[in-house]
Amino acid sequence: MGNSFTPKREDKFAFGLWTIGHLGTDPFGTATRPPIYPADFVRKLGELNVWGVSFHDDDLLPYKSTLAEQDKIKKDFRKALDDSGVVVSMSTTNLFTHPVFKDGAFTSNDPQIRKYAIQKVLNALDVGAEFGAPTAVFWGGREGVEAAGSKYPLDALERYREAMNFFIGYIKDKGYKMRMALEPKPNEPRGDTFLPTIGHAMAFIETLDDPSMVGINPEVAHETMAGLSFYQGVAQAIWQEKLFHIDLNDQKIGRYDQDLRFGSEGIKDNFFLVRLLEKTGYAGPKHFDSRPYRNEHGDGIWEFAKNSMKNYLALAEKARAYDADPEVQAAHKVSGHDSLSQKTVGGYSSDSANKLKQEVFDADKLAERGYFNERLDQLAIDHILGLK
Repeated sequence: MGNSFTPKREDKFAFGLWTIGHLGTDPFGTATRPPIYPADFVRKLGELNVWGVSFHDDDLLPYKSTLAEQDKIKKDFRKALDDSGVVVSMSTTNLFTHPVFKDGAFTSNDPQIRKYAIQKVLNALDVGAEFGAPTAVFWGGREGVEAAGSKYPLDALERYREAMNFFIGYIKDKGYKMRMALEPKPNEPRGDTFLPTIGHAMAFIETLDDPSMVGINPEVAHETMAGLSFYQGVAQAIWQEKLFHIDLNDQKIGRYDQDLRFGSEGIKDNFFLVRLLEKTGYAGPKHFDSRPYRNEHGDGIWEFAKNSMKNYLALAEKARAYDADPEVQAAHKVSGHDSLSQKTVGGYSSDSANKLKQEVFDADKLAERGYFNERLDQLAIDHILGLK
C-alpha cells in the first residue's frame, strides 16, 4: 500500500455540479453553503486532476435565466473546460424540483405536463450534445405514486416508453453521438417509483424501439436502500452489456437516500464492486453522485471529493493484491470457484440430452462436499483490513 492514491485523468473520475456543489439543504433545513459558479467548479476539478463533470440542465442554466445570462454561463463553462482539460461526462434533466412535476413528468396524469417534460428533455439533450456529453441520464424521481389507485401502472409504463422512444428518435434525427441511461430507485421522493431497481430498468429497456441506445446508470445508494446487493446488480448489468454509467456513493440499508461518500459505509461491498469494475475493464465514467456532510464548509467539501477518489483507488489496489494472493487462488480452487466458468452441458441437442439422462449421479455423495467459503470470505476481510 505504498500508493499516494492521486487520481489520474485516465481513472475517469467525475463529479456532478450538484454533488460537491450541493448547498447543504435537506427536508428540515435551508442552505448551509454558498453556490459555486459552474466555471469555477470545473476549474477546481481540474486542479484535483478530475476527468469529468456532469450537470442537470437547471444546474448549468438556472430556471428562468435569460438567453443573455445563459450565453454567458455557457461561454464561461466552455472556457473552463478548455483551460482545465475537464470533459463533460454526462448530462441529465431536472424533472423533479419544480412543483409542476409533483405528479410525475413522463407519467403525470396531465398530458400538458407530459408534453412539457418531453420538451424540457429535448432542450437538455441539445445542451448536453453542445458540450459533448456521451450519455444522457434519466432518473425518474417523480415517476411514481403514493396512492396506488391514482395511476394504472400499465398506462404509466406505456407513457414512460413513449417518451423514451421519442428521445431515441430525436437523438438519431439530430445525429448526436449520445446514448441514454436509466437510473433506477425504489422510492423517495415518491412513495413507490416506477422502474425501481436495476432489474426492472433492464427489462423495460428491452421493450424500446432501439434497446441498444439505452442502458442503465445504477447508484450504490438506490439498490442498498431496498436491501439489494448493488454488486450483484452491477454484475448483471455488465453481463448484459448495459452498464453505460455508474453512480458511486454510499448508504446505510433501510435509510433515506443518504448520498454518503463512497467507501464510508459498506466497505466489503465496495471492495467487491471496485474489483468487479476493474476486473471487467469497465471503461465508462466513475461518477461520484454524493454530497459533503451538511456541516462541511470551504475546503471541507473538496476534501470530500479527494477522499471519494482516494477510497476508490485504495480499494482497487487491495483488490489487485487479493487476486494476486496465492492463498486466495488456492481457496478459489478448493471452493470450485474457477469451474463455474466452464460449460455445464453446452448447447442442446437430442443426443446430448439422451446421454445426460443416462448418467448416474449420487446426490447423497455429491452433498458431502464442502466449499470452504469461510476461508474465502476471511481472506477478503484480511486484505481489506490490511492483515495481509
